[in-house]
Amino acid sequence: MTDKDMDVKKPKRKVDVCGYPVSIFFIVVNEFCERFSYYGMRAVLVLYFRYFLKWDDDLATSIYHTFVALCYLTPILGAIVADSWLGKFKTIVYLSIVYTVGQVVMAVSAIHDITDSDMDGTPDNMTFHVAMSMVGLFLIALGTGGIKPCVAAFGGDQFEDHQEKQRSTFFSIFYLSINAGSLLSTVITPILRGQECGIHSQQKCYPLAFGVPAALMVVALIVFIVGSGMYNKTAPKGNIMLEVCKCIGFAIKNRFRHRSKKFPKREHWMDWADEKYDKLLVAQVKMVLKVLFLYIPLPMFWTLFDQQGSRWTLQATTMDGNFGILIVQPDQMQTVNPILILALVPIVDSVLYPLIEKCHLNFTPLKRMTVGMLMAALAFVAAALLQLQIDQTLPKLPSGVAGQVKFLNLNNAPLTVTIDGTTDFSVPAHQVNSGDYLTFDKPVKVMFNKNASATYELLLKSQTRHTALVSPTLDLDVVYDLSKKPDEGLNAIRFVNGLGSALNVTLGVGDVAPLSVSNYSLVPQGKAGFTIMDRAGASCLYSKELGFGSAFTLVIPSTFDIVSPDCWQAIQVIEDIKPNTIHMGWQIPQYFLMTAGEVVFSVTGLEFSYSQAPSNMKSVLQAGWLFTVAVGNIIVLIVAEAAQLPDQWAEYILFASLLVAVCIVFAVMSYFYTYTDPAEIEAKFSQLQHEPEEKKKRDSVKMESKDSDCSNSSKASDNNKSYSVDEQHNQEVKQSKM
Repeated sequence: MTDKDMDVKKPKRKVDVCGYPVSIFFIVVNEFCERFSYYGMRAVLVLYFRYFLKWDDDLATSIYHTFVALCYLTPILGAIVADSWLGKFKTIVYLSIVYTVGQVVMAVSAIHDITDSDMDGTPDNMTFHVAMSMVGLFLIALGTGGIKPCVAAFGGDQFEDHQEKQRSTFFSIFYLSINAGSLLSTVITPILRGQECGIHSQQKCYPLAFGVPAALMVVALIVFIVGSGMYNKTAPKGNIMLEVCKCIGFAIKNRFRHRSKKFPKREHWMDWADEKYDKLLVAQVKMVLKVLFLYIPLPMFWTLFDQQGSRWTLQATTMDGNFGILIVQPDQMQTVNPILILALVPIVDSVLYPLIEKCHLNFTPLKRMTVGMLMAALAFVAAALLQLQIDQTLPKLPSGVAGQVKFLNLNNAPLTVTIDGTTDFSVPAHQVNSGDYLTFDKPVKVMFNKNASATYELLLKSQTRHTALVSPTLDLDVVYDLSKKPDEGLNAIRFVNGLGSALNVTLGVGDVAPLSVSNYSLVPQGKAGFTIMDRAGASCLYSKELGFGSAFTLVIPSTFDIVSPDCWQAIQVIEDIKPNTIHMGWQIPQYFLMTAGEVVFSVTGLEFSYSQAPSNMKSVLQAGWLFTVAVGNIIVLIVAEAAQLPDQWAEYILFASLLVAVCIVFAVMSYFYTYTDPAEIEAKFSQLQHEPEEKKKRDSVKMESKDSDCSNSSKASDNNKSYSVDEQHNQEVKQSKM
């Protein structure tokens, strides 16, 4: 039995289906379910922060990117544990259990009824929900990151040496399952989130949106364990990353010890590790460091790329998601990315690159990556231009101590309003003053219809909108208006009762006293129907088609006749906040640019890294690549917190500018980079290592020839020695070929 056979625990009975080990089907199903679980949870995460935990956009974005960064830091830990201690199988099982517990904790944290003692639909102990969410996210990050470097490699271990073709096909199917899980989950979980559920009150169903991914993770764990008896399980052999780190550490330490000028300089600072480590290992580390040096500018690409799930999703909440045949939720726009990936990868590989090659253009991998970074920067420029258009539909609040007000005339005749005795304007009956809100940064005196007895001092709350209701007797009542768009694309509707008797309005509005205004009631997109009833039981049905994110005040005038067949026509509509008029479809260009950049940057980057890395250090570069993603998400936190820009479009331009600057640096670094062939370098060092052994063998043969006249016992002893040397050499040659 060979050493390789002893290191691999093979199944009792190996079963193949169509030439493939049956065990890989368990692994593919496991990966599909796990990716569905992760991307499904992540798709609704930033909106969960924003609307359930009531965090603002900046805090929601910061925690989101902290979580993503942690998900890409833990793979290093998972790889070390798998290779040095538990092995891939046990690592996947144990961390999947942690992962599953985290998903369940997240689902429980989203149940508002747990702490909703007053049954108003809002949790009373938000600290509990925040703490549960943070524990759940930490466990998920530990689980998903820990198994990330293990599952694909474990799948590759299931194939024999003669199944190279099947192994290659497996990896294609494996990555297809990743994209399929991602695509389906980002479509389904936002739909689940949009449902309403609850025990005491019906709210957005975040428990279901997190619960289904948790259930899929349970399925993933069970499926993987069921296949246990069919797996090839490779024993841990030590982690190459630890060996590389030790080699680098020794070189730095040794160089520091010999920093005096009396010690001659060496060609490369890693050459200071020659005293302790094999020259081949030192040469391999040099090649890895050469690639890792090029990784330094790369995190900036991921800084922009991963904001698809945070800033771009929040941008979509202020847009119109009506696509005619279906209503698209803001978090569903993320599905554009995997759809475009599936479409663009074959086009780029089969059409674009061959066409460029036929044009005799030297489009090297590093040039492709540079183009990918520029495309990502252009995507953020497109996002900034779109944001400028969206800002036109957002409420424009005053700065400093200024407040805003509009006057609503409940009289049957026009009303003249005088401000500080100088400015006069007219307000039509049952309407508000023309134009936008009036802005005042100090108390003002207002007089109605030139009547000195109808003079009031108006003091407005800073950075807030108000409506001043003027009754038929010229009394003044100031109420607060909405100062920002309603959350989750809902519409805010309130009624003003201009009659002398109380009314009741359905759809959550309730009773409205005479000459007063109701609270805002949140209504979803679509046709909303309100039934207005008086004390006598007479009713009037009023309906209005609503879009996304608007606010309206509906005025019931004193001339309103509730028993009239056309009673609804008398109701006056006042727009407090414009609806979302910019269509979500306008996000597609920025998604296209970002996805095209990802295809050119990410796929090429991995291909380049693997081609430039030694055969036994692919995992080191994989860890380095994932680390750039983590650093990119950390940069989002630093830049967003440090910049504190008031306008979102300006932040988009800032990130685009930073990526362009980094792209220029990367282009310069690429210009001076020299491509190498790791296999050729490794073969060279391997040959140098074997030359002393060959010389030693020849010297041994010569000595045996000179001693051929010695006694029979000595001759026999020498022959035995010669056989031992030949056998040892043959074993070394075999090992060098393995």
